[in-house]
Amino acid sequence: MKLDILAFSAHPDDIEISCGGTIIKQIQLGYSVGIIDLTRGELGTRGSGEIRLSESADASKLLGISARENLKMKDGFFELTEENKLKIVEVIRKYQPDVVIANSITDRHPDHGRGSKLVSDACFLAGLPKIKTSIDGKDQAAWRPKTIYHYIQDYYIKPDFIVDISDVIDQKIKCIQAYKTQFWDPKSEELNTPISGEDFFEFIKARSKEFGRLINAEYGEGFTVEKPLKMIDLVKN
Repeated sequence: MKLDILAFSAHPDDIEISCGGTIIKQIQLGYSVGIIDLTRGELGTRGSGEIRLSESADASKLLGISARENLKMKDGFFELTEENKLKIVEVIRKYQPDVVIANSITDRHPDHGRGSKLVSDACFLAGLPKIKTSIDGKDQAAWRPKTIYHYIQDYYIKPDFIVDISDVIDQKIKCIQAYKTQFWDPKSEELNTPISGEDFFEFIKARSKEFGRLINAEYGEGFTVEKPLKMIDLVKN
């Protein structure tokens, strides 16, 4: 299955929180999108790895994506190893995306920046024919995505571009709420976390309003790039 866009996240819910609106918008435009979660988020204070896998399946239905896989790397401890890079090379070659979206280049959670670098390295390596990988006994062809974009997470980073998500902000919030153990639930008896309070959704909307204001829109999601964007039509862009 070839996909137009393959989005990577260190933990289930990273995508939904940081660029869920953009994913929804791209699907509405007719593009096929898949998500690869590096870990199950099993070290999270609330819930468990198994529960978060189930929640990510619910979120995937709401997003409308074409595929989702979890590489089951070790939450909190995965490193930039050959083994982990090859796992990502395999899924890149499997789905042959033109665009890859990855975690923030730096953030409060160390997995985010590390996951960002891991995916960037793998995107380059996936294009080298001398690196051999296979799935189900079949050799894979080399494939290098055209572009890598990084979404912005907890720490503020000045975006290189912003996607207008004004008309899908409520749908984005519903996708985040699919992770019932992680976010606001007045009936929950689990420990509180920085994202479990009722005001966390106010932060999500405030950040989206901040980005939206920069492009004269109500809500937006910001991204950074690894190399300059190609421009042809200065008027339409």
